[in-house]
Amino acid sequence: MTDPTLHTPILPDVPEAPNPVTQMLRMLWNDKFAFVSVVILLIILVCAITGPLWLEDIATKQNLRGRNAPPFDFSTSWPYWLGGDALGRPLLARIIVAAQNTIFVAAGAVFFSLTIGTVLGLIAGYTSRIISQVIMRLADIVMSFPSLLLAVIVLYTLDSSVFNLVIVLAITRIPVYLRTARAETLEVRERMFVQAARVMGASNGRIIFRHILPIVFPTLVTIATLDFAFVMLAESALSFLGIGIQPPEITWGLMVSQGRPYLTSAWWLSFWPGIAIILTTLSLNLVSHWLRTALDPAQRWRLENVRKKNG
Repeated sequence: MTDPTLHTPILPDVPEAPNPVTQMLRMLWNDKFAFVSVVILLIILVCAITGPLWLEDIATKQNLRGRNAPPFDFSTSWPYWLGGDALGRPLLARIIVAAQNTIFVAAGAVFFSLTIGTVLGLIAGYTSRIISQVIMRLADIVMSFPSLLLAVIVLYTLDSSVFNLVIVLAITRIPVYLRTARAETLEVRERMFVQAARVMGASNGRIIFRHILPIVFPTLVTIATLDFAFVMLAESALSFLGIGIQPPEITWGLMVSQGRPYLTSAWWLSFWPGIAIILTTLSLNLVSHWLRTALDPAQRWRLENVRKKNG
């Protein structure tokens, strides 16, 4: 009589798959530049959301005794640590309040352009050739106009409100996501799992949003991170030209424009909001580079090598 335990197969221990969120946080911690950039962006986001609530009217209250007050005078209250503007309003408080409009315009334009461009790109890349050609020719028409010039014409004709600014900037950025999503879809649609889903009777909508979109989306998120910085710079340029957001609303670009006449006597009026723009765009670019590596399985080994080297 044989021992049944002798014929029992011994299976090797399979390591448990790591939590995707934990893995992403670990990779973020290993890349110090990206980690610091994310911390900076989180601070700016918190200031943009909560700043106007707890600052109340500090950023708009005029104090003619503090006109063009120099920075780093710590004997005054903390809102004046970065100086005062031409009407005696504290620059630090105004930068915190201006972050809300600046971030709102950039985030709104990127969200609408990402959503519309992705949907149109998926449709153009998967459906018939006629529909694809119509969508791409419309994108070519939009791209034939310089984005800033189109924004200048529209905003000069219409009211320079926050809503109009968001819509104009979103329209000019739609072709970027549309072309990227279409190119990715044309490549993914020929893969075996998409053809298998089609043979099994899956609808076009299910194939597009269930099987193709998850593969295309990481690339679009990376582009959106970079585009966020571009839209913010475009809004700052329009406000600097005087056709963006108008007072009493305020953005960082408008603060730079308002401080231009005082560059020789009060350089800090334009310097500090300019630093806020540079710091935000630089952080966004670093985070975009990290996202491109972290979300791409073919490039993720670079971050893993950094972890092993630091460990």
